[in-house]
Amino acid sequence: MTQLAAIIAALLFGAVAALQVALALGAPLGGYVLGGRHAGTLPPRLRLLSGIAALILGVSALIVLAQAGIITSWAVPEGLLAPVTWVVAVFMVLNTLGNVASRNKFERYVFGGATAACAVLTAFVALTGSGSG
Repeated sequence: MTQLAAIIAALLFGAVAALQVALALGAPLGGYVLGGRHAGTLPPRLRLLSGIAALILGVSALIVLAQAGIITSWAVPEGLLAPVTWVVAVFMVLNTLGNVASRNKFERYVFGGATAACAVLTAFVALTGSGSG
C-alpha cells in the first residue's frame, strides 16, 4: 500500500511539475495559476519561479519514492529520509491552503485537490515507508 501511495503521489507531483515546466517555457497558461492574475504567458520573474517550482516538485517525487523503497535515496542521508518526507508533506499542506484560498476556481479545485492528495499520500508514505537507504 505504501508503494502504491508513493507512485500515485509521484504521478501527481509529476503532473504539476509538467505544468510548471510549461509555464516556465512560456506556455500561455498563466490564467490557471497565481489567482489568474497573469492571463497568458507569465512575466519572466514568475516563469523563473515556475522553473524552480518544477524542480522542487520533481525532487519531492523522488523523496517520496525513496521513502517508499521504490528507488534508492541518493540525496538524503540515511536516517533523514522520513523527516524530509514529512517536510514535503507539510509543504504540500501549506501549498493546499494557498490553492484553496485562491479566487481562481481552477486553482482552488483542481490544484487544491491535487496538492491535498499529495499531502495526504506523502504523509502516509512518511509514516509507513521504510526508505531504501
